[in-house]
Order: sequence, then C-alpha cells, then structure tokens
Amino acid sequence: MRRILPISFLAMAAPIAAMSATCGVPLEARFVEGAPVDRFVITNTGASALDVTEISLDLAPSKGRLIFDTEGGGAGVEVFQPFRSDAGTLAVADGAEMLSLPLAGLPSGAKVSFTIDVDDRLTASELGQIRVSGSEMQGAQMAFTVAGKGYTATFDAQNVARIAPTCGDNA
Repeated sequence: MRRILPISFLAMAAPIAAMSATCGVPLEARFVEGAPVDRFVITNTGASALDVTEISLDLAPSKGRLIFDTEGGGAGVEVFQPFRSDAGTLAVADGAEMLSLPLAGLPSGAKVSFTIDVDDRLTASELGQIRVSGSEMQGAQMAFTVAGKGYTATFDAQNVARIAPTCGDNA
C-alpha cells in the first residue's frame, strides 16, 4: 500500500501542473480618461514574455454605448482624436466601436499604449458625452491573441479589464 500512494499522487499531480501552465495569461488593459485624448494601456503583468500577436477592443457592449471619435464634425461630440501609438499605425473610422492592433509580443512588465478619443452616446451621461466615466466603459471587451489562443477580458467600473493567470478565468 505504501508504494501505491506515491505513484497515485504523482499521477494526479502531473495533469494539475500541466493544466496550470496552460491556463490564463497575465494581461491587463486600463482605460484612462483624459479628454480630449483618452489612453488605453495594455500591460504584461507576468514574469515571462508573452507572444501577444493582436489586441482588439470592442466598445459595443459598453454601458455608455461608446464610440471612437476620430474626425471633426462626425459621430462624436466637439473634440476628436485619431488613433496614435508607438506600437503601430491604424486607421479607425469615425464612429467605429471596434479596433484591432497587431503586436509582435510583449516582454514581462512591458506596456503598450495608444491614444484615441472615446465618446459616449447617452442622452444623460455622468460627465457629458466628451468624457467617459468608469461605469460607461463597463462591459466593453478587450480580446488578446496569445500564442495562437484567444482570451477576452471585460472592463469593470474602474476602467480595468484583466485576464488572471489562473485556471477558471478565461481559460
């Protein structure tokens, strides 16, 4: 009986260890309101580099019915700001609710950010339509493609979307 116990323990521990190595990724996205220039910051919060090949932001499910305001006189209100980032260039249509940005990986602790104007389409908005409150961003989604696998995180009322590095969270 003593010899069977260690073998059965090892047989159970191996799948658990393998499972935790393939679950979740330590990525976080933050929205920083800064009318007229709003900022999104994506951070690898883990200890290892990640093969992040694309990030996508979908504003359609947001509570504030948010849009990108990239051109004057268009879908947004008053001020506008086109997409800008050191990570690359991207044409985002005025009034769009979604954008996707290709990346070439993200080292441990590294951040990639971009600026763009985000406006809400609520008739009675907390901060006016040119500024976005946390509750208005809530529900928007950030999708990440990491090593060929897709992960999605939802923005909370504090303007943060996070994929936890544990199993059970977006695995």
